[in-house]
Amino acid sequence: MNKGKNGEGHSSGYARLKQSKTLGEILDNAISFEKTARDYYQALSERLSNPLKELVEELAKEESLHYALFQEMKERDETQREITLRINTPVNDHKFSDYIHLPDLDEKPDDQSILQYAMGREHAAMEQYLALAQETPEGPIRDLFAWLAQEELEHKGELEKKYYELVYSTNV
Repeated sequence: MNKGKNGEGHSSGYARLKQSKTLGEILDNAISFEKTARDYYQALSERLSNPLKELVEELAKEESLHYALFQEMKERDETQREITLRINTPVNDHKFSDYIHLPDLDEKPDDQSILQYAMGREHAAMEQYLALAQETPEGPIRDLFAWLAQEELEHKGELEKKYYELVYSTNV
């Protein structure tokens, strides 16, 4: 009984299955990721002063929008029909999941630490959504992942600009 090089029962088949998640699992992870970010930034903004406060409040609004988009997408009838579809997850999936857990910041965190965390989070999200867009069949879910990848890239750029302004203004 030859199952072939990549046939059922072969270890590479198990590895491929292990590197995939259902659409439902992916959406749940994304919803959790965006909710955690929204809640984190909202709570953090209350502890900051301008100008970083405005940036963090804007990030909270953006993450809230992303959260709502994923929630709405998951509830659609067309998505529910595909909820068990398996999609290959990116190699860096664990990195994305790591950002669901929040860092311990002091009561008065410094701007540099906040920006470094936010840049890492935006970068992980951008990589994740871009890879998922490439693995997801054509349609509204793929379009959402592609759009979010671009959004996260733009957020990261804004954060990097603010970070370099902060670093260079304090080192001059």
